[in-house]
Amino acid sequence: MLGRLKPYLGPALALGLLAAAVWALKAQLAGYDIGEILGTLRHETDRDIFLAFGLTAVNFIVLGGYDILALAYIKHPLPAYRPMLASFAGNAFSNTIGLSTLAGSSVRYRLYSSWGLTPGEIAKIVVFTTLTLWLGLFSIGGIIFTAKPLPLPDWISLPFHTTRPLGLILLCAPAAYLYAAARKETPWRLGRFTLLLPQFRSALLQVAVASLDWALAAAVLYALLPPWANVNFPLVLGAFLLGQIAGLVSQVPGGLGVFESCLLFLLTPRIPAPALFAALVAYRVVYYLLPLALASALLAVREVLSAREYARNVIVFLMQWFPMVATRVLSTFTFLAGAVLLFSGATPAVHSRLRWLEEFLPLSVLEVSHFMGSLAGLGLLILARGLHKRLDAAYFVTACVLFAGIIASLLKGLDYEEALLLTVLLLALLPCHKLFYRKASLLSEGFTKGWIIAILVALACSVVLGYMAYGDATLDSQLWWMFTFEDEPSRFLRATVGILVVVLFVAALRLMRSAKPRYAPPSEGDFHTVQALAASAPETPAYLALLRDKSFLVSKAGDGFLMYGICGRSWVSMGDPVGPPAARAELAWRFREMVDLYAGWTVFYQAGKENLPLYLDLGLSLIKIGEEARVPLATFSLAGQARKGLRYTRNMVEKEGATFEIAPAQAVEGLLPELKAVSDSWLASKHAREKKFSLGFFSAEYLTQCPVALVRKEGKLVAFANIWEGGAVDGVRQELSVDLMRYSPEAPPSVMEYLYIMLMLWGREQGYQWFNLGMAPFSGLESHSLAPAWTRLGSLLYSYGGQLYNFQGLRRFKDKFAPVWESKYLASPGGTVPPRVLANIASLVSGGVRGVITK
Repeated sequence: MLGRLKPYLGPALALGLLAAAVWALKAQLAGYDIGEILGTLRHETDRDIFLAFGLTAVNFIVLGGYDILALAYIKHPLPAYRPMLASFAGNAFSNTIGLSTLAGSSVRYRLYSSWGLTPGEIAKIVVFTTLTLWLGLFSIGGIIFTAKPLPLPDWISLPFHTTRPLGLILLCAPAAYLYAAARKETPWRLGRFTLLLPQFRSALLQVAVASLDWALAAAVLYALLPPWANVNFPLVLGAFLLGQIAGLVSQVPGGLGVFESCLLFLLTPRIPAPALFAALVAYRVVYYLLPLALASALLAVREVLSAREYARNVIVFLMQWFPMVATRVLSTFTFLAGAVLLFSGATPAVHSRLRWLEEFLPLSVLEVSHFMGSLAGLGLLILARGLHKRLDAAYFVTACVLFAGIIASLLKGLDYEEALLLTVLLLALLPCHKLFYRKASLLSEGFTKGWIIAILVALACSVVLGYMAYGDATLDSQLWWMFTFEDEPSRFLRATVGILVVVLFVAALRLMRSAKPRYAPPSEGDFHTVQALAASAPETPAYLALLRDKSFLVSKAGDGFLMYGICGRSWVSMGDPVGPPAARAELAWRFREMVDLYAGWTVFYQAGKENLPLYLDLGLSLIKIGEEARVPLATFSLAGQARKGLRYTRNMVEKEGATFEIAPAQAVEGLLPELKAVSDSWLASKHAREKKFSLGFFSAEYLTQCPVALVRKEGKLVAFANIWEGGAVDGVRQELSVDLMRYSPEAPPSVMEYLYIMLMLWGREQGYQWFNLGMAPFSGLESHSLAPAWTRLGSLLYSYGGQLYNFQGLRRFKDKFAPVWESKYLASPGGTVPPRVLANIASLVSGGVRGVITK
């Protein structure tokens, strides 16, 4: 039972002492008026206050000696200003808050840890400074209690009546400490604790500095006492030390109440209680509160300065994304402002404001303002789409319409709330002109279904609000010709009809544009022609055409082709067009024309540097999306120190009984059951599903068109990879690669690396020049602040997107083979289109949105 209550005994005792101190204060001050205490405070002279401040400053300088001695003790010197700052801040907090070990130690830990000290060293500093504090208190307290004893109150039941016996007891601790330091009895064991004593000189300095600290603290109080007080400094010092001992033992924050009660009991026979209490209040302000405020300010400034680099990085990061976010925010608030103007025009004005306008505003101005305010609301709904598309014309027109809306809001009913909202939006829009750079017509950009629905919903809500506000009166045909200040339903009706006329006019302009042809997927083309072209192409990615999951565009001469897929508005060519330069240019422009016919986005995914000028001619923007690794096989071998790891992998796998072989394409059909079993087990172990488009998938028709590399363990197939063999240029075989690489759980570790090693050695023997390891996504992207936003985002994903995909691990794996890295690009429309294009590509690769979300 006692064990469970033990944690609560300390706080309970502190609360009890605080309550007793409050009772004692109340008893001492019961016969005095608070005005008398305040009057005494006001009579403090400037000399006394300045003297108290000066002594406080000197006292805190002396307190810095605690930490300087502690740093010398642990043999970790620092520039003098650092321990002075740590001492000032730590003591300012511990003096005022109390719980000195916790408050002061926390501040010291924060500062010293930032200066390179270890937690163990900081703990030694805390113990050393705490010990110094008590040594000084016991030393000067023992001397003053013995030399100038104070009478103890009668209600304290002790076997002695003065502080002299207490002084002698207190002197025992510093005497024993100095004796042990002089005898060099180290370490000094106190029960479970071990204390490594400093040298005698340091121990003597501890006692001297701490004693001077306590004397200066008492001198601050002595300076604040009234000049006529019948007390001397030794008496005040003794009472001060006794009060401090009581306060420290109580652990009440700052000894509040306990310290004051002791001094009132000890000094009130010589100083009236109001005067003494006023001096104690001033002492609290000068010695406790002001140093605490200064220490807090210093720590706050230091934290801000130490975090300025982080804050600068955050600001730079936010500014990089500001152009993208700002246009969307401005577009959203412009739409909301338009809705506010429409709703305001559909609801009654505040009658008191309307009556005030009636005194000086002509009716015609009111009518025109109401009508123009509603049209401005409709205009803002439409212009929000232009701002979203970053159109230069939309920026200027929106600024004009907002200004007109401000004037109309004030003149149609003194709606200053709406005017203020529009003013804030206009002020936010004006500095952002450089964000709206596209020179295009708003109507030519078109509206998506979402925008059309949002505009129609806003208009419908406006009509419903008007009907709810005015009821059947809105259906009265006579309202058309009623023009008075009170006829608000007529103004609503005329504004609604005007809005509908404008909407119909805009819709007619849209309908008069040339209509889009109905979507019809292009013909797949002659697959046999594509198959032959893929086999003869020097670049192995052309083999992706054999998957039959893409459409084809064949050149007029039949010497080239382009494979593509469609998702949303994205028409994505997988890689560059295949064929000679003339065929590639023809296919690219035909593809661009076909996509434009359907108002889609022309995209070339994983485009090589050779065709970048062609894509720029097509009007596309380029974004680097990664780097492709190609190993030069002519110089590839396992010899040398640099290839030690590859030799180890091959030897380790073969020691486990693995063998490597190449099965020609005509033999693959008989291996399909074994290949299917390995593939299924690999998918199950990875919790994955088949990919498409830019990656191969298990298909009997696909696999039987290429040779397959096999790894067997004790005769059982445990891994395989289908081989892409590129065509020859001037009789020299160019490139070798693999697509579908899978292994079973029974395969030896590092079997994928083993497959690559053996295929490269085999390819070198067959005369191939390169081995294509494929692309490392987001590798090699620039993170410079002036780089394009999507490039910086890709670099950020590469550096910190390990939870999504091991981008850096894939790069490190391919680097084992010392490849040559070549940049790969995404060629697509610019602006905000690339992220949607990449989302569509992800959907193509994963077989739909579900595949993007799951594996």
